Amino acid sequence: MKIRISWKSGEAIGALTDTAFAAKLSKVLPSVSTANTWGEEVYFRLPVSAALEADAQEVVPAGTICFWVQGSSLALPFGPTPVSRSGECRLVTKVNVLGQLEGDPRVLASVRDGDEIRVETVDR
Repeated sequence: MKIRISWKSGEAIGALTDTAFAAKLSKVLPSVSTANTWGEEVYFRLPVSAALEADAQEVVPAGTICFWVQGSSLALPFGPTPVSRSGECRLVTKVNVLGQLEGDPRVLASVRDGDEIRVETVDR
């Protein structure tokens, strides 16, 4: 499944892995939320919850689409965060890995705290 994440100054397309949680997520889309930034990570709440999966990770490649279980939020790291070491994308806790953004994830650098952010499924 592909999703579009859009905000006033840009958008990113991502591909989600075919999982039970991706199917659950698709049922609450489209969804509008408020963006938060933490270093080079954008995250925002969605009206869905999940349990932490056995293969959850704390360090991921830039552009990984993650679900932060404790915050019920999609987390999109595109560079170092305040807890990163040596330029890695380290999140505050382990997260469920959902997929990957297409193209350059640094497009997320234009997202500002408080921006309205929309997530929807796309046919591509």
